[in-house]
Amino acid sequence: MPNLLDDLIAWVSPKAALERERARLTLERVRGYDGAKGGRRTAGWTTQGSSANTEIARDSPKLRERSRDLSQNNGWALRARDVIVSNVVGAGIVGQPKHSSKRRDLAAKKLWEAWAGSTLCDADGRHDFHGLQALAMKTIVESGEVLIRKLPRQAKDGLPVPLQLQLLEPEHLDVTRDADLGGNRKIVQGIELDASGQRVAYWLYPTHPGEATAGSSTLKSSRVPAADIAHVYRLDRPGQRRGVPWVSPVMIDVKDLNDYEKAQLLKQKIAACFAAFVVETEAPELAPDDDEIIDTLEPGAVEILPPGRDIRFANPPSNDGYEPYVRQLLHKIAAGYGITYESLTNDYSQVNFSSGRMGHIEFARNIDTWRWQMLIPQMCSPVWTWFVEAAGLTGALLDGTTITWTPPRREMIDPTKETEAVKAAVRAGLKSWSEAVREQGEDPDAVAAELAEDLKRFDELGLVLDSDPRQDPRRQEAIAVTESQPQ
Repeated sequence: MPNLLDDLIAWVSPKAALERERARLTLERVRGYDGAKGGRRTAGWTTQGSSANTEIARDSPKLRERSRDLSQNNGWALRARDVIVSNVVGAGIVGQPKHSSKRRDLAAKKLWEAWAGSTLCDADGRHDFHGLQALAMKTIVESGEVLIRKLPRQAKDGLPVPLQLQLLEPEHLDVTRDADLGGNRKIVQGIELDASGQRVAYWLYPTHPGEATAGSSTLKSSRVPAADIAHVYRLDRPGQRRGVPWVSPVMIDVKDLNDYEKAQLLKQKIAACFAAFVVETEAPELAPDDDEIIDTLEPGAVEILPPGRDIRFANPPSNDGYEPYVRQLLHKIAAGYGITYESLTNDYSQVNFSSGRMGHIEFARNIDTWRWQMLIPQMCSPVWTWFVEAAGLTGALLDGTTITWTPPRREMIDPTKETEAVKAAVRAGLKSWSEAVREQGEDPDAVAAELAEDLKRFDELGLVLDSDPRQDPRRQEAIAVTESQPQ
């Protein structure tokens, strides 16, 4: 838009003003994002400006079906899912109740262990809480999301606390429930929202709609308060209300790789069927007898061909480009899942120790993100809240009791060097001893109590071990020097 200076130049020299405007328009065309421009390179690039919820509502059913099919029938998809689950959950993310009173602290830990450490917490009676974490994570990767329902129980059920958990696949959500409730309240994809957009309820089917025995009576959804549901999924866009399968960005690539491998196998099978060809080198005057035709080959066989015939052996096609192509595609698939190529394939032939460790560190950052920004706040924390509420119904006093979540320890690639690094960090005050213990997937209180018990037993038996820091000669020498100095 012309400004005061442009008007002044136009009044003095219209030609100069025209050149100035041309230069401005040219500059505006040069500026901007190449990715937004049209042309031959972007001619087939179709995009949409719809919201995350609109896209998920339209595509998630088919994405879930194809994702599950890949997990059931494709080894790479199954491997990627299991790698994520085993790294995020592993043996389980352990909850450690804490209270300032030792008596109440011990009581809370015993009650939590009796419930979470047994299959009594599972409505199906198959998993303890750590097993439910793994099953939830599998469902999240494969289906994009999981619903965990709080099921209150009665005292006569004989549970440590009157509470059980039920894991539900996303199909339990009645997505046909879309309604305007008035006053800015609405139901979108089976999720009821209040006027401020907060979730207040979920509309759920009592059984899976795909269950073979599901009848019309069981396909009537009912309203369940949002306080009784933990909806766990990876949030990729602001305002996103549901999740999508993690294979979605590379779903076509996984299918293409599977088809390519099958095609290569079929090509080699067909090529292996043609061992040799009998050709006529001269026009036969008479038809050969049937017993003169060689139609089989045997090891060590020597055959005399009749005049006018020759044998030419087949030259099977080679697969020179097979391995590089498959490796490159597997790199892409691993990146789409958020894992490393090495963890997907167990192929470490292309990396050395340093590069392999760098990839492991990058993967570890993703693991921490999935733990601390998804699984722990969306699943573990709500379950603890439900547990405290249920325990209160039994008279257990858990007021003021907090909980610390400790993920499974991360295996050291070079234990000698990494242990020295941890020791140096603790001694320098860069991290606490308790933090270092938690990084190993252990409870600091339990480890400290066990160490104290071990040291006491060693003293009683008169044992001296290198693991006892009190027996370190350098420490004893430092103490002696300190005591000998004048006060």
